[in-house]
Amino acid sequence: MLASDLPTDGRWLAPAEARAWRAFLLGSQLLMDQLDRELVRDAGMPHTYYGILVALSEQPERSLRMNEIADVLCFSKSRLSHAIGRLEERGWVERAICPTDRRGAFAVLTDAGLAALHAAAPGHVAGVRRHLFDRLTPEQVEQLRVISGAIVEPLMAANLPPELAARCTEHVKPEA
Repeated sequence: MLASDLPTDGRWLAPAEARAWRAFLLGSQLLMDQLDRELVRDAGMPHTYYGILVALSEQPERSLRMNEIADVLCFSKSRLSHAIGRLEERGWVERAICPTDRRGAFAVLTDAGLAALHAAAPGHVAGVRRHLFDRLTPEQVEQLRVISGAIVEPLMAANLPPELAARCTEHVKPEA
């Protein structure tokens, strides 16, 4: 669509913004697809499962409420429930009833799940390095963190409880 064909109402992207937007979308999608293919090939798990295992491994008790996992990873409840079911079948995760809220459930990372994560992590990190960080200068890495933080922080703050948003956004803050 040509700029002259656009309706005149609304605030449209300038040509430079449109190019940046398209590069961001295409680059993000291609990167995630590549990393997913590599995880499935090398570790037998899609990126979705890897993300759940990582989220659980970062918790002191290796457990999180199901709704918190869904919020942190931006999954629908049905998508998360399906993924947790598959992880349970593999023996990597167990569900536990919440003692204070019988309707709530926790996902708990098992020893086998932690071992699977430890086995997958080196290859995955190598892929992230090869496809992303090895192509950037140190200055570009910092710019990527700053730009990503500018996107992530307000979206997390608007969509998650404050404590959960703070835990999620601590990963995009500069090192202390």
